[in-house]
Amino acid sequence: MLNHTVIFWLKKELSDQDKKIFHHELEKLGMIESVHQLFIGSPAATTNRPVIDNSYDYCLTVILEDISAHDIYQQDPIHLKFIENCAHMWDKVKIYDAD
Repeated sequence: MLNHTVIFWLKKELSDQDKKIFHHELEKLGMIESVHQLFIGSPAATTNRPVIDNSYDYCLTVILEDISAHDIYQQDPIHLKFIENCAHMWDKVKIYDAD
């Protein structure tokens, strides 16, 4: 299995409605055929420690079968539409892929 984790820092000026739209657009990524599982989260209220980075707004974790499934996910029209609809909403994105 391949874990594709994407961390989003949204623009500070987004309204609550914009954030709801962003969240809804993230949920649509779960409809991509190559996605095995999809998890969406925001920083948890865990005890603050030096090793914790809670500066982000959203964390997306997509579980895919393998790198081939990842490549299919990247080119899927739903994923491309997400980028088209939402890229203007974020200041920064970091991706961590693990197998």
